[in-house]
Amino acid sequence: MASHDLVISPVSSKSELKAFVDLPWRLYVEDPHWVPPLKSEVHGIISPARNPFFDHAEAQYFLARRGQKVVGRISAHFDRLAHSMPAEQGMGPGAGNFGLFEAGDAEIGAALIRAAEGWLRTKGMTRVVGPISLSIWEEPGLLIEGFDHAPTVMMGHNSPAYRAMIEGAGYRPVKQLKTYELDITQEFPPLIQRIIASGEKNARIRIRPVDKSKFDEEAAVILRILNDAWGNNWGFVPITDHEVEHFGKQLKPIVREDLIMVAELEGEPVAFMITLPDLNEAVRPLNGSLFPFGWAKLLWWLRNPQVRTMRVPLMGVVQRLQASRLASQLAFMMIEYIRRNAVARYGASRGEIGWVLDDNQGMNAIADAIGSKVNKVYQIYEKAL
Repeated sequence: MASHDLVISPVSSKSELKAFVDLPWRLYVEDPHWVPPLKSEVHGIISPARNPFFDHAEAQYFLARRGQKVVGRISAHFDRLAHSMPAEQGMGPGAGNFGLFEAGDAEIGAALIRAAEGWLRTKGMTRVVGPISLSIWEEPGLLIEGFDHAPTVMMGHNSPAYRAMIEGAGYRPVKQLKTYELDITQEFPPLIQRIIASGEKNARIRIRPVDKSKFDEEAAVILRILNDAWGNNWGFVPITDHEVEHFGKQLKPIVREDLIMVAELEGEPVAFMITLPDLNEAVRPLNGSLFPFGWAKLLWWLRNPQVRTMRVPLMGVVQRLQASRLASQLAFMMIEYIRRNAVARYGASRGEIGWVLDDNQGMNAIADAIGSKVNKVYQIYEKAL
């Protein structure tokens, strides 16, 4: 398909994949808040041989060119596990996705979205939910608020112009994802401290750090809680054992035992909280490459990460406790223990919680209670094909 000298074509070679990965370096060269990802990591995400997402998903990548110059990109993909979920939870039968969207101008954006929709139609999809790059567990949503500071590890950043492109293509907002930031050098309000102190006197409750020497067992405990806790959430897609193993290997270098807590009630694990040092602080100066000296700098940082920001990407309490006061108490206790460790051992001063669904009343209330403020908003859209 072509418009004037604009041509959209499917990616079909290694050189085109390289061009697909490299494009953002040109588009964001003047954006001070864009964090260049490690190119090897991006290639790993989009490679069916390296990403277990493709055990249950298919994707096609497209490039936009004007003459010989690459000026845009997009992925079209669908997840068969998402098709097994109820439609009222956001995905469901016939739901396809687009993601990894970058476009130099509105004409390019419109043409790329049409190409993605066309491919999804050929695969029998009846609805598009996006942008999601590529899995709901990776980088979902389009940044619409919070362009004035860099994203933390595993969070997206995009041009403010993309909102008009996507909405101009007929997409309507369906869900917002928020991130919250807070000053973790400050103690929490007295009421929260009293709730934590009360929990510490309760013999039924135990908050413990994970044991990295039992990595696989601990990952299984967290996965069991996660799939239960998040099972009714909008957009939820179960994580497979293969994906847990894969993510575990990826995250193991930045996992710190004292930053991941499991809450037990009468000996049963019922809640967890994962906190990660903001790897983006170490990756940003490398400009996408571990060579020639980037790998040494990163390894040195990983030995004892000293960071400004800690991110909480995942937190969950089993469903049977979610409506109880105990759920909030366990959450406050885990947050406080990790806060203390983050400040004392890693020099952190800032925390970021998220993403959090806009209708997750429990988590939004917890974020408000500890004095955190929304610092970024991501939007997910949908459109019937």
